[in-house]
Amino acid sequence: MSTTPALDPAHTALLVMDYQPAILAGLPEESDREALLDAVEGAIAEVRAHGGTIAYVRVGFTEDDWEAIPAANKTFAPLAEYRVMHHEDPVTAVHERLAPREDDIVVRKLRFGGMSTTDLDRHLRERGITTLVVAGVSTSGVVLSTVIDAADRDYRIYVLSDGVADPDTEVHDVLIHRVLPTRSHVIDTAELRTLLKAG
Repeated sequence: MSTTPALDPAHTALLVMDYQPAILAGLPEESDREALLDAVEGAIAEVRAHGGTIAYVRVGFTEDDWEAIPAANKTFAPLAEYRVMHHEDPVTAVHERLAPREDDIVVRKLRFGGMSTTDLDRHLRERGITTLVVAGVSTSGVVLSTVIDAADRDYRIYVLSDGVADPDTEVHDVLIHRVLPTRSHVIDTAELRTLLKAG
């Protein structure tokens, strides 16, 4: 019998992070992107059906954002140099299969974490959210950064093992099996359904 705590939908938000065509394209060719989208699409439907909150995080830059990135930033300086991921480019939109609704939370970020350069935490607190279910690409980027930050902010966290992926499958496996379980409950979308019903 599972010892994972049940979810109270009224205080739970599903974070759908960096599910953008430009980022999904960075996954290995052998990865099953359709299965990933199927899993997250199903998770969104389940959380909605139980009255939970859906929050979307996407990365995208304005001209001013690019100008503000220092050359010392190893990851983001090249994006600024080559003017990659403009916030109005269609490839930075949330994937059409997972498109937000009017009452969902949607934030645009400028770094890896979902909270560090956004007002996501404020939006969640205003809705009484204490529990986060995390889906995102990539595991070593937005997922790891957001889980660490959210754990420091005392959220209860669940990571969807079939709703996260990474360009490096070995890194993904280490994070899923060794690192993320120290800060979160790692579950799959089938267990998510069970925990929502038990809440």
